[in-house]
Amino acid sequence: MAERADDRLVRLLGLVAYLDGHGPVPVPQLAERFGVSEKQIHDDVDQLWVTGTPGYWPDDLIDFDADAVERGVVHLTNARGLTRPLRLGTREAVALVAALRALLESPPVRADVQRTALVRSALAKLSAATGEAASAVDVRLARDGDPRVLAAVTDALAGRRRLRIRYVTAGDVVGERDVDPARLLTQDGAGYLLAWCHRAQGRRTFRLDRVLEARVLDVPVDAVRVAEVDQDVDVARSVAGAGDGEAPLVTVTFASPARWLAEELPSESVTELAGGAFSLRLRVSNPAWLHGLLLAVAPLVLAVDPPEVAARVATAARAALAAYGVRGAS
Repeated sequence: MAERADDRLVRLLGLVAYLDGHGPVPVPQLAERFGVSEKQIHDDVDQLWVTGTPGYWPDDLIDFDADAVERGVVHLTNARGLTRPLRLGTREAVALVAALRALLESPPVRADVQRTALVRSALAKLSAATGEAASAVDVRLARDGDPRVLAAVTDALAGRRRLRIRYVTAGDVVGERDVDPARLLTQDGAGYLLAWCHRAQGRRTFRLDRVLEARVLDVPVDAVRVAEVDQDVDVARSVAGAGDGEAPLVTVTFASPARWLAEELPSESVTELAGGAFSLRLRVSNPAWLHGLLLAVAPLVLAVDPPEVAARVATAARAALAAYGVRGAS
């Protein structure tokens, strides 16, 4: 399973803090502590070795004892201030208070007692430190779906267990299906469950407020399928190229396995076609974004209109293949 960038960032920061407080630590001990391989620890140290503060000259970089690393021991010699206590201005503190209050109202936190306690504790400490400014912040989020459904989904995600759900589609069709949950996310004010659907044998996105019932099954998720879902998330979340009402329209026809894109891309309309295929009408202000999307899901793209957009994407694909020396790319 490919590691997400945010997960690695958290570990890298934690590695610096841990080493600063514990002195030289053998690589096997660090690997056990952070739940990764010894090779990953070496890769993390190599990454931190070229990380630092603006300027990025040798004296600006995080540093380690090279001889110790050669002996299998990680000794942090310069943390570049990463372990200093963080000092927040009033504006920064208020922004964090607002974010924590929103997090406290979010489905994943509301459905989990431990997460709720953790967020409440952090919010209480930050509010006390911020003083009167924190009391001016009022965050209220709309309830999103049945709390029992949210609790089941959260339990399934935490325990990496399969879910059986009753779901009503946008076409008002109710059905039951078993899914392996991968992630919860929020987009455009709505909560979504990203999962591998065993009935469809593909990645699907389910709006939480359309899940009528959810039950955790005593069956582990398919780790390989869940990893595929997680890797696909960044494709759909990279919607920076989607434009406003003045941007040009592009119509893309996808095969059925790309159904998850219909839920996650901001489109003007969705048209159902024979055999499970569908067309999305997208307003695109950044052609590079569209090219990247179409190349990422190329096997599932059936047609692109206007034709000149399809021609530009084909040219980009041939150029990429030619760069790798693939025959017949020209």
